[in-house]
Amino acid sequence: MTGHNENGDEGRRRGRRSKALKAAGLTLAGALVLGVAAAGWAYWHLNNNIKSVDINSALGDDRPPEAVTTPSPSGTASATPLPTGSLNILVLGSDSRSGKENQELGGGSSEGARSDTAMVVHLDAGRTRATVVSIPRDTLVTRPSCPLTSGGSTGVRYGEMFNSAYSVGGAVCAVKTVEAITDVRMDHYIEIDFAGFAKLVDALGGVTVTTDEDIDDDDSHLKLKAGTHDLDGTQALALARTRHGIGDGSDLGRIGLQQKLVKALLEQISSTNLLTEPTRLYSVADAITGSLTTDTGLDSLTELMRLGESLRGLSADRVTTVTMPVVPAVSDPNRVVAEEPEASDLWKSLR
Repeated sequence: MTGHNENGDEGRRRGRRSKALKAAGLTLAGALVLGVAAAGWAYWHLNNNIKSVDINSALGDDRPPEAVTTPSPSGTASATPLPTGSLNILVLGSDSRSGKENQELGGGSSEGARSDTAMVVHLDAGRTRATVVSIPRDTLVTRPSCPLTSGGSTGVRYGEMFNSAYSVGGAVCAVKTVEAITDVRMDHYIEIDFAGFAKLVDALGGVTVTTDEDIDDDDSHLKLKAGTHDLDGTQALALARTRHGIGDGSDLGRIGLQQKLVKALLEQISSTNLLTEPTRLYSVADAITGSLTTDTGLDSLTELMRLGESLRGLSADRVTTVTMPVVPAVSDPNRVVAEEPEASDLWKSLR
């Protein structure tokens, strides 16, 4: 009969524990490597999503002066303080009208892209309050000479529709035209593709919007009864495009709906704790970055995150939405012109 070898059994147990610990260590190390690689790929992908236009180089120094801001507190030696100065951002909604899918979503039948949505977002110093000023696309303006990417420049044109600036000269001409009619320096430019906007709404789980009247628009394919509605991305995009199914069918009715949508989106973002849902957080980030074209000052994920972090104290109820004061144009009742001195007083308050 063989005797019991306690030292041998103990040695085998130590050996098994050692192998198990090594396996666990290798598994953990592998998971960490994969996690770092995945995080690195996600950052690269999101960063690579963002398109940009070098507006500062294109426009040079012939622009309104930059606002003088008070330096931020120095904070800790290891941390870069978040910006707190006032800021003016031109936000354009770029609405592609081409392709069968887009037409099914109410994009119309014309080719190319339009900038039917234009908002100047003014962030007060401290960035806890904001004013969003919509510029009607049908406003007749003096369109300044704009540089073209192909070389040369456009001529000055009088009595042109505001949204023609984007059509003839893209983001650069849109910024120059806004600065010409407002005498306010646009510190940044953000262009949002409407199709990407629909994906963002879906990634957030929809938005809740209250309409004051029934909407029945054959062009945007939106039919809603007056009241509160939970909208998915397709419906939210249709609401942003709706014009003929509300009010007098003018662009001013559409602007009112878009302003409601902006506030609803801000409320949805603030009420959604994305940090506890990494998958949704990535979907939202992918939708946002994939739909953006910015100036070169915001063309990285790092810069966008810093801008977002600087707005942590800004809630939807501290955002004021207004429309540039306008009156019907004498030359064409279907167009409008800036109402003075009200329009100039509004822009002066944002400098």
